[in-house]
Amino acid sequence: MSYILKKSKSDRVVDFILYASLTLFGLATLFPLYYVVIMSITPITEVLRHGGFVVWPDKITLEAYKYIFSSNRVPQALKITILVTTIGTVLNLMVTMLLAYPLSKKFLPGRNIVLMGIVFTMLFSGGLIPLYLVVRATHMLNTIWALIIPGLVSSFNMLIMKTYFENLPAEIEEAAKVDGCSDLQTLIRIVLPLSMPIIATLGLFYGVGHWNAYFGGVMYLTDKALMPIQVVLRNMIITPSVSQELGVTSQELQQLPPETVKMATVVVAILPILVIYPFLQKYFVKGMLIGSVKG
Repeated sequence: MSYILKKSKSDRVVDFILYASLTLFGLATLFPLYYVVIMSITPITEVLRHGGFVVWPDKITLEAYKYIFSSNRVPQALKITILVTTIGTVLNLMVTMLLAYPLSKKFLPGRNIVLMGIVFTMLFSGGLIPLYLVVRATHMLNTIWALIIPGLVSSFNMLIMKTYFENLPAEIEEAAKVDGCSDLQTLIRIVLPLSMPIIATLGLFYGVGHWNAYFGGVMYLTDKALMPIQVVLRNMIITPSVSQELGVTSQELQQLPPETVKMATVVVAILPILVIYPFLQKYFVKGMLIGSVKG
């Protein structure tokens, strides 16, 4: 016999307050994104008629997107960003795995010393100027490698992956070694297929970090053809002339306010991440939980 627990009036009031609060919080979180999208597709006449903001436009125009893609700057910046994100994420995961796997073995000589050195880098760094000098001395200025190599490994992500490896059953690796697998073969054939949740999670971390990064482009790049989309967007915001940044004439943009073009560029910059994230979300919670059971 099953019993259905009926909530008291006070419980229902509390539930209503919680759901209402979460709904308002969600709407407040989505509002900036909604504002950016609406402003990028609303004709300037409607924007002016409604005093600067339209909740739901009567007309929709894609002129802003047409203009930003009519120049070579935004498509080229997207290519660079996709290239840096793809290569950078793959290298990040490879180096992080190759560092985390041996450090997950407690019998490794000098393991604690190496871990202390890695944790030390999470608390202290050499500073911005020494980092720039190292990048310049290694001849990475004005190359895409300046956006990848300096942040090749995240100490925090490495420790999460190390903990994940420590939680894998040791019997599986022992069985692989009995069958004649070397350590590298065990990592590739046994450990990696079992580690897809943490790989997808950290891949998302690294990928989003590369996609949103702009400071490295500002510091290390002067060639506009190598600048990622975030740097182009940043330059559009701080420069007085959007047409100058896009490389088009002012007459071509005279029918569009600069803010509309900036909003369209923001949408183009965030859309790929919004599309990819749902496919990796199922791995996110599992990977983080398993990777943080013990330190």
